[in-house]
Amino acid sequence: MMMNVIDSIRRTAVEHPDRIAVISGSEVLCYGDLWKRSGRLAGWLCQTLEYGGDEERLPVAVYGHKSPWMLVCFLGLVRSGRGYCPIDISVPEKRIQSILAALPSRIVLAAQNPSDGLAGMNSKEFILPDRLREICSDPGYEAPLPQKSVKGEDLFYMIFTSGSTGVPKGVQITSDCLNRFLDWSVGLAGEKRKVFLNQAPFSFDLSVMDLYTCMAAGGTLFCLSRSVQADYAALFDALRCSGANVWVSTPSFAEVCLADPAFCESLLPELKVFLFCGETLLNRTARKLLRNFPGARIYNTYGPTESTVAVTGVEVTKTLADDKEPLPVGIPKPGTRIEIWDADGKALAEGEKGEIVIIGDTVSPGYYHQPELTRKAFFEAGNTEKGWRGYRTGDEGYLEKGCLHYCGRIDLQVKLHGYRIELGDIESNLCRIPEVRNAVVLPNERGGKVSSLTAYILREPGGRDGTEADMASGIRKSLAEFLPEYMIPRKYVFVDEIPMTSNGKADRKSLAGLKAKAGKGNNEDGTR
Repeated sequence: MMMNVIDSIRRTAVEHPDRIAVISGSEVLCYGDLWKRSGRLAGWLCQTLEYGGDEERLPVAVYGHKSPWMLVCFLGLVRSGRGYCPIDISVPEKRIQSILAALPSRIVLAAQNPSDGLAGMNSKEFILPDRLREICSDPGYEAPLPQKSVKGEDLFYMIFTSGSTGVPKGVQITSDCLNRFLDWSVGLAGEKRKVFLNQAPFSFDLSVMDLYTCMAAGGTLFCLSRSVQADYAALFDALRCSGANVWVSTPSFAEVCLADPAFCESLLPELKVFLFCGETLLNRTARKLLRNFPGARIYNTYGPTESTVAVTGVEVTKTLADDKEPLPVGIPKPGTRIEIWDADGKALAEGEKGEIVIIGDTVSPGYYHQPELTRKAFFEAGNTEKGWRGYRTGDEGYLEKGCLHYCGRIDLQVKLHGYRIELGDIESNLCRIPEVRNAVVLPNERGGKVSSLTAYILREPGGRDGTEADMASGIRKSLAEFLPEYMIPRKYVFVDEIPMTSNGKADRKSLAGLKAKAGKGNNEDGTR
């Protein structure tokens, strides 16, 4: 029988109401309160949004950063029959505004107070933290009947990812997609009623692997805030106090921790499982973890947001880490088939490189209100697998004895620090800056993976004077109004022209040659 995460949370709340569901800094929320508060919020939503029926099933944005109240909002929304869209406070205001503009619901649930610019949006009504607490404390709001909850092909959550046009696109994940993923991930974690570490913000789909795997297993989610992760001493203090059994993060986060010899079994004596997703796990990283945590198992997984977090996985043993470089990303989970296609859409034989295509029961139905983009990337799997969908990932890879090996991006999409980034998104936003006539962004690689980005800038004639350092600083400041920090190029090279190919596109190979000839280029402050 397929997992039902809402039922799992309800069961834990009834049987163990005092069990801690989430810890985030000084905030602690138990399962009983999570269920009670989310039920009242669901009742309020049904009373408030269903007049006339126009907003009965519309997805609602939830704004904040790792607050337990965000979980109350997530659960309250899905119990009322609506999907949710998480938005982290770290996302720039203008980008948040573009996401909110794409969501037709008139309300935004705010677990933290928004900026003046967001709160002043005429088209949106922010339900602020104080009001949210009032609603969830009012016994007059009766929880809707269980059949009201999202189910089947209803939207459970939507996460906005980088879009090549400069406009983010919303990936829709249904209730069945999530629950089928959890059927697999709970077994992969192998830990029930344990502590799961949360590193990623809830607006990043990696967080689904810790949040809902934890909730489905009746565990405790231990959240690491942005400020804690930015402070080495605070981070290690938090890890020491966490009692974590399951570690979920990008490989880069583990690499940062491994820089300190104290990151070992004595720091986290109860840690049993590492779950990695979001970017390439390097052999050297795996070997260090195996040495520092001899009692823990390490899993390397792969999957885009469009396929519900991850669809393949492999345990990385010492033998595999020593003998297979780069590491494979694993075999498909149940309900998933991986194919490798050539440019014409023909399936390739084992061992041949091509585009990774995911066919299965956790593939998204597509992008929210973007039918053209959906048609380009998604397809129906046909009659052989009822209800399965297919997704063309744009990733290159090959199969070897049924195990998938990832070889990088085919198109202009890259993975940086675990985030999937469309280079065209950055380029489009660079070209919004008055001083920029044209721009091309290229990735820089180190140790087999993308380490940073370089922007090649063609300046607008007659623009303001200044040193390259001043111009780079000004462009970076302007870009920060539209893009999150992880998408902002680190280096800037100012060119007299953008070389073009014969078909009229930017000649990225020529620019890459210019980069190699120029050495390191200009840093974000314009220095060499």
